[in-house]
Amino acid sequence: MPTRRPPRPTLVLLVRHGQTPTTGKLLPGRAGGLHLSDAGRSQAQAVAERLAVLPKVDAVYASPLERTRETAAPIAKARGLRTRTERGLIDADVGAWTGWELKRAAKRPEWKTVQQHPSGFRFPGGESFPEMQARVLSALARLRAAHPGGTVVAVSHADPIKAAAADALGTPLDLFQRIVISPCSVTAILYGDSWPLALTVNSTGDLSSLKPS
Repeated sequence: MPTRRPPRPTLVLLVRHGQTPTTGKLLPGRAGGLHLSDAGRSQAQAVAERLAVLPKVDAVYASPLERTRETAAPIAKARGLRTRTERGLIDADVGAWTGWELKRAAKRPEWKTVQQHPSGFRFPGGESFPEMQARVLSALARLRAAHPGGTVVAVSHADPIKAAAADALGTPLDLFQRIVISPCSVTAILYGDSWPLALTVNSTGDLSSLKPS
């Protein structure tokens, strides 16, 4: 009986969207109509150029929101690909907190839980952090299944990428706030037949180390 070969590893490049007029100021959540700022568009072009060192990208995915799709556009264009939508990459549903200033949120008694015990918090009328992490990991599993052995770019948001990075690093969700994900940073995770390998987290520089050896 022939030996079954393990599935080929898939490299997923998680890219946070570029800067918007509300970055660092508001909790936009899933609100539509938020576009990249001039700085964000420059960041999106720059990350497309940084990713150009990789010999091949099989697919480019983005969450349904404008800011991720605008970030994905130059990446896809450089590869002659179209941007595919993956709803599982969408930002956390912050419910009633959508559009709040971060300064306002930080004054709430629940903010300490958000920062120190996120696994025990659900946004009023929205999503819990464990639900968000499970959703993102399920989305990444779909991308891996669709592109075995390939390289996939997935443009998402800070908290979903932090949750995926925490899983790859073996970090409990309650410590995921210690991970920083900057606009247009790249977090590279290699998914094989055992456990994921975090190759780089929050990279804002040269990506040559991700080229196949």
